[in-house]
Amino acid sequence: MKIYTFLQQNDGKPNRNSLEALAAAQQLAEQTGGSVSAIVFGTDIETFTKYDLAEIIQVQNNQLENFNPLAYVSAFENLINAESPDLVLFGHTYETRDWVPRLSARLDIPFLTDCIGFKNEDEFVFTRQINQGKINSDVKTTGLTIISIQSGAYRLDSLKSGSSIAREFTVDLSGIAQSIRKGEKFQEAKGSVDLSRAEVIIAVGRGIGKEENMDVIKELAKALNAEIGSSRPVVDYGWLPHEHQVGSSGQTVSPKLYFAIGISGAIQHQVGMKSSDNIIALNKDENAPIFEIADFGVVADLFEIIPNLTEKINSLS
Repeated sequence: MKIYTFLQQNDGKPNRNSLEALAAAQQLAEQTGGSVSAIVFGTDIETFTKYDLAEIIQVQNNQLENFNPLAYVSAFENLINAESPDLVLFGHTYETRDWVPRLSARLDIPFLTDCIGFKNEDEFVFTRQINQGKINSDVKTTGLTIISIQSGAYRLDSLKSGSSIAREFTVDLSGIAQSIRKGEKFQEAKGSVDLSRAEVIIAVGRGIGKEENMDVIKELAKALNAEIGSSRPVVDYGWLPHEHQVGSSGQTVSPKLYFAIGISGAIQHQVGMKSSDNIIALNKDENAPIFEIADFGVVADLFEIIPNLTEKINSLS
């Protein structure tokens, strides 16, 4: 089985969700005895040579240096027609959601979006979450299929290291209509807080009770030099601006430490933070869904724990 994975780059750095898709591709290859090839637009490939790959395919054309959905679709169409892979994987990023559906329609092949896992049962069965994550749906697929992997579905520490060589694949995009003008690059956070770059996030949910209690969280965040995130209810109540919201309708984050305080952990919130390296959850409800993905969980009243924790941290500094 020949598996291709597109490795998206943002400002010269590999997109985390794309690397998670690579981890999924490596697991698929391991189960099938197949091979994984990484597809990269541009010349910056050094970061990817350390992974266990059959090869890195550099798709070359000046029009691919900046994001252009029309150019991306045409380039990938040429590549797939020439190389005939069995599966093509993407991270479920904003860019993927923009141009990959066009690719699916152009090639008339299925596109299974936002998958969280797979099974190999003679036929491939990919698992997607539907009804706002309340139900897992298994979808069988045969033949060439495009798959996008949900952020956080695969851990980066499962990536297999190795060494790989690169080859160039040049495409002719002279026939692409110049109908798209380059504008300001989209950012998930347009305000003063960019949680996607934070290494430590203290996230608060409706368990805080009322806006006046936010001072407790702010003191802990100050002690840990952390950014403050939140679940949607906190933003809906007006206790924090929307730029602090984490989840499917907010920011997607992957800090070294995510401390969820008073957050129940609905699936809409989990999809935005479950790729964090370490997750600590504090909630007085022992059945809160957040404990299912937490590395460490504490069942307690946050007002009994957080002030004492902040005091202890400050005493150590």
